[in-house]
Formats: sequence, structure tokens, C-alpha cells
Amino acid sequence: MKGNYEDLQLTFGEHLKRLREAKALSLRSLAMRCNLDDSQISKIENGKTNIQLSTIFELAKGLDLQPKELLDFKFQ
Repeated sequence: MKGNYEDLQLTFGEHLKRLREAKALSLRSLAMRCNLDDSQISKIENGKTNIQLSTIFELAKGLDLQPKELLDFKFQ
């Protein structure tokens, strides 16, 4: 099952990056908007870390989105 979680993290990270780039935000500017470290966001976007629910809410706030929009992606 571990492989599936790694794939999920990578897919979520790719989705997050697309959302961030669609808003024309750099890693640093998003990090400042949601009180996270830019290296943490980079790790999330690259599928290197599993995130907590509170982080999803912070990212959504920084992107000016509803949290459900961060979870609205296809995973196979």
C-alpha cells in the first residue's frame, strides 16, 4: 500500500503546483501567504512529504481557495 500513498502524494503535489502557478505565485509568495516554509511547499509539490489536514487549510487560505478545491483531482 505504501506505493499507492507515494503516488497519491505526488499527484496531490502536481495538482497543488498547477493551482499555485495558475495564480502566478512563486513558492516564496505562497509560503508567506500561508505561514509555511517555502521548502515545505516544495516538498509537498514534489511528493516528498505527507501533509496534515491543517496544512491543507493553510494552503487553501494562501491560494484563496476552498480546501475542497485542493482535493479535487483525479487519482488512479
